[in-house]
Amino acid sequence: MNETGVNDDSLLCISGLRVAYPGRGWRSRPAEVLKGISLHIRPGETLGLVGESGSGKTTVGRAALGLAPVTGGSIRLDGVELTALSATERRRTAQDIQVVFQDPYSSLNPSMTIEEILTEPLLGQGRQAGRDRVRRLLDRVGLPADAGQRLAREFSGGQRQRIAIARALALQPKLIICDEPTSALDLSTQSTVLDLFLEIQQTTGCAYLFISHDLAVVHRMSHRIAVLLHGEVVEEGDADQVCDRPQHPYTQRLRMAALVADPVLQRERRLARPRT
Repeated sequence: MNETGVNDDSLLCISGLRVAYPGRGWRSRPAEVLKGISLHIRPGETLGLVGESGSGKTTVGRAALGLAPVTGGSIRLDGVELTALSATERRRTAQDIQVVFQDPYSSLNPSMTIEEILTEPLLGQGRQAGRDRVRRLLDRVGLPADAGQRLAREFSGGQRQRIAIARALALQPKLIICDEPTSALDLSTQSTVLDLFLEIQQTTGCAYLFISHDLAVVHRMSHRIAVLLHGEVVEEGDADQVCDRPQHPYTQRLRMAALVADPVLQRERRLARPRT
């Protein structure tokens, strides 16, 4: 055990993380988005991070990627302190940590072919990037081999997100940060993309930090769940326990708001919702 009480075999260990953005006016105080949160993810595990818009959940992922101003605490990936790395050193960690963003329409360069998009991270790490490897990546996410010669605009939203997943897999990372990766997709496409994430984890053993506002989606994907409210973790535990027997009132509200496929159960939840 380390000083945070977390097993040292954690792949990602976040301890006392604080993130604050500068105020807009000269008299404004910095806005603290994360207020000393602690989380950990083991190899091959999915930690679901759930909360409403503005809770700070996306900032957690951005901090782990070096894209948010960390003002305190520690982020360790496989034993390496990320907050102490230079920009050059951070780029080297790309082989271990990758990201799938929310919007499949803006996360892919419209002027590049899919082959160029998939080989870019490989070339950036000095790795060989041949067409055979591109074909294997496309096949891995269920896209045809000739997709590599086309542009992103020729694909649907679900297909674009599959391309984004293939790009994240190119370097065979240990951890993928999934930032609302299905929220821009329709329900049927969302289901197939979630199935793809699960199948990839089974075959590659990669870990996920799965970020979403939807507790039902997080429940489906996660081994454990942490609930974020106003930059603080208010509940954390086994996925079934958090979703089926939530302890914090905020988690209970998220559970009532989560969409379910059964219209009768959804109506019962609405009727049982406390009136204010």
